[in-house]
Amino acid sequence: MKTKILLPSILALVIAVSCTTKNPFTGKNNLNFVSNEQLFPSSFQQYDQFLTEHKVVRGSNDAKNVENVGTKIKNASERYLKSLGYDNYLEGYKWEYKLVEDKAVNAFCMPGGKIVVYTGILPITKNESGLATVMGHEVAHALANHGAQRMSASQLQQLGAVGVGLATGGKSEEQQQMWQQYYGLGSQVGVMLPFGRSHESEADMIGLTLMAIAGYNPDNAVAFWERMSANSGGNAPPEFLSTHPSDATRIAKIKALIPEAKATAKKFGVVFNN
Repeated sequence: MKTKILLPSILALVIAVSCTTKNPFTGKNNLNFVSNEQLFPSSFQQYDQFLTEHKVVRGSNDAKNVENVGTKIKNASERYLKSLGYDNYLEGYKWEYKLVEDKAVNAFCMPGGKIVVYTGILPITKNESGLATVMGHEVAHALANHGAQRMSASQLQQLGAVGVGLATGGKSEEQQQMWQQYYGLGSQVGVMLPFGRSHESEADMIGLTLMAIAGYNPDNAVAFWERMSANSGGNAPPEFLSTHPSDATRIAKIKALIPEAKATAKKFGVVFNN
């Protein structure tokens, strides 16, 4: 039993002491073994490949809205990072904003600023503020290097599995498999999933600030996430088994963050009527 507890604890400790980059938005050190110079070329290639395999919507009002909101979020990112003293943080970014014909309720931002919004999410965004909520959140993932962090954490998880194999090499094959299962479950539920949930909460925080600086009232983010929750129909897994916070947790945290987002936006001359 002690070993079952120890294995995920070791992984968590390794993650904690292996931080190599500073998050400009939180001031905390982040786990990240992958530089933008390594990541961006692959990201851009994957993005271009994705666009060749999907129908890109061009010239419509929805496509123009995606471009318009994306540009405002990009400008807000630049202004915010400059105010934090990170003038060159976006070096190498090649921003693009594309609307893709797809019924999936989804959007994403690749490392380096390559953004895709699926048409399936537009009935839920409903307006520019809803779209800004989504795009701010997805851009935040890229700005905080969450993709690189997940890659780094996965490498450590795999390294931990090798360590378990070495540590149990003298045991029977059945026992070795048992300890690998313990490690896999413990590291996933105890470390990797909470790691993912922390990224989602961080992206909510950063995205809320970006949409506010871009001129969109962050109060509207609550309505968007409520619509997302209603769309899911309550079919999400329990929070501790998910990479995302529960809808209730997310909405509660966003409500608590709104005053701070508004206060930050005010420093940039943005004032909301309510």
